[in-house]
Amino acid sequence: MGRKRRTDALAVKVASGLAELRPDPDRPESYTLLVDGAPQSHVDLADPTHLEFEYVRRIAIVLDLVAPSGEPLRVLHLGGGALTLPRYLSATRPGSTQRVVEIDAGLVDLVREKLPWPADSRLRVRIGDAREVLGTARGGSSDVVVADVFAGARTPAHLSSVEFAAEAARVLRPDGVYVVNVADGPPLRYARSQVATVRAVLPEACLIADSAVLRGRRYGNLVLAASRAELPVPELLRRAAGDWFPGRVLAGADLDRFADGARVVADTAARPSTPPPGSVNIAI
Repeated sequence: MGRKRRTDALAVKVASGLAELRPDPDRPESYTLLVDGAPQSHVDLADPTHLEFEYVRRIAIVLDLVAPSGEPLRVLHLGGGALTLPRYLSATRPGSTQRVVEIDAGLVDLVREKLPWPADSRLRVRIGDAREVLGTARGGSSDVVVADVFAGARTPAHLSSVEFAAEAARVLRPDGVYVVNVADGPPLRYARSQVATVRAVLPEACLIADSAVLRGRRYGNLVLAASRAELPVPELLRRAAGDWFPGRVLAGADLDRFADGARVVADTAARPSTPPPGSVNIAI
């Protein structure tokens, strides 16, 4: 017999909006978390290594390659959702120390009750603003910082500046990696400015996304990875191209051309990310 579903679809009002949990009709024990209709997370309780969203798969590719397979990591997740990536890392890199920052306590309570994650003393969730918590983190304490923070469907302005990127760089170890989920659409002005902004403090960078998004043909998610140390670009190219959702990787001269003319964004000029057009069915 197949597994019995843990919960039916439900909707709960939380601080950030209307949170919905919808069972996946194709996978028992799998659910999609939406907030005000925008998909935030997909979780497979039976198999945390199953990743449904394109951009999450691309972040996972980066996480797979930043250290030898199975080696524990110290990771700071800015943005919690349903804890898809922390669950993935707990399964693929047992013993990893993970801190998750989520501003919405009601959302955390909902996920904890309806989509509980396995008990792990090394995985802790803290309620708070991502930038404020980042500012209190110890310097050089993380192998990876993942920024995947949205208010509705937009990244808040105060998480888009060079000052914020500098704080992420401060928290990273010398060869650590900063990974950002960037949502944008044509003509990709926000994405280009984010590349320029992050590279101002972490110059070794690459961008992973669907070809149609990179060519400015549709709105979508772009994964920006940056470090002080050289990134494993050849392996990223191979893994991204061979994924269920093949993606392109821009690095080196290609990334230079992508960001050509874009300005580094300071706090005083920061703006939220580009909102998704209402007429577009966003593939994430």
